[in-house]
Amino acid sequence: MKNIIIVFCCIVFVSCAEKKEMKPFSGIVVETVYTDSLSIRAIELLEGSLGFAATKGVFGSVDLKSNNVMTNVQKYDTIFPEFRAVAHTDTDFFMLSIARPALLYKTGDTGKLELVYKEEEASVFYDAMKFWNNNEGIAIGDSMNGCLSVIITRDGGKTWYKLPCSQLPEGIEGEGAFAASNTNIAIVGDKTWIATTKGRIYFSGDKGKTWEIFRTPIAGLGDTHGIYSLDFFDGNLGFAIGGDYTKPQENKKNKAITIDGGKSWRLVADDTEPGYKSCVQFVPMRSGNELVAVGFTGISYSKDKGETWTELSEESFYTLRFLNDSIAYAAGKNRIAKLIFR
Repeated sequence: MKNIIIVFCCIVFVSCAEKKEMKPFSGIVVETVYTDSLSIRAIELLEGSLGFAATKGVFGSVDLKSNNVMTNVQKYDTIFPEFRAVAHTDTDFFMLSIARPALLYKTGDTGKLELVYKEEEASVFYDAMKFWNNNEGIAIGDSMNGCLSVIITRDGGKTWYKLPCSQLPEGIEGEGAFAASNTNIAIVGDKTWIATTKGRIYFSGDKGKTWEIFRTPIAGLGDTHGIYSLDFFDGNLGFAIGGDYTKPQENKKNKAITIDGGKSWRLVADDTEPGYKSCVQFVPMRSGNELVAVGFTGISYSKDKGETWTELSEESFYTLRFLNDSIAYAAGKNRIAKLIFR
């Protein structure tokens, strides 16, 4: 009898857990936690806080308990950099600027930011940055001299080196990445996927030592059309989204799914909503079925791996990160907000 009771309790517990997990979102509450006259496209959840970097050299953090915000300004000579990429390790926070000069800063032991990488070629433009672990990280930018720009650190971000074109697949003229949400790079374990403006995926299974190209159907509709964001739930299931920010209502060839680690992609919800989005994220702890995508066009949600979508809000954001399965933080024009999904 005792064993039967134990088994029954376990069944009830698992059933309740599954029921909670599968409950779809039907609404959203948006709570603004920070406002300023900035474009904020780079956010990163840290332990107990949300780090961010923005235009006008502004960077800072939001305390997740109190919503208190601390900001500072990083200046380089007479330049106030425009930051669109951030990343972190257990000990440091990193910020990377777009355009010339490309400036990559790291928090230092002195309490001041240290410039750990600078690049000054005329066409330099970096788009996204992420770490595999506390020692190894990657940042990517637009093509230069025939290949995508890829810089890597293996010493915790103290030094960075640029991969030569001989170690990368041949580029396409004009190929780069859209610096829209710092989600052009996805990492699961040692695997890395980079999405480009030409609808191609650069894939590395060994933390950037070797590379190959996968192709997606999100391509061919103009210079401002392509993949703006991708996310992987695990080593096989991934989702890519984008479109054309100059034609935000167009919804053809802007959403695709892979179930084989990026080797092949299939268009989903083609010619249906949503149109252009700049960031997509899997909802954590939802078995890979649920996705949220944001853009200046609003917030959309899918409960079936992107096959169908529901608009939850017309609120405008550029980027999004989940804290848990029902709370996320988003940033965009002039603000950062807490999103509570219902």
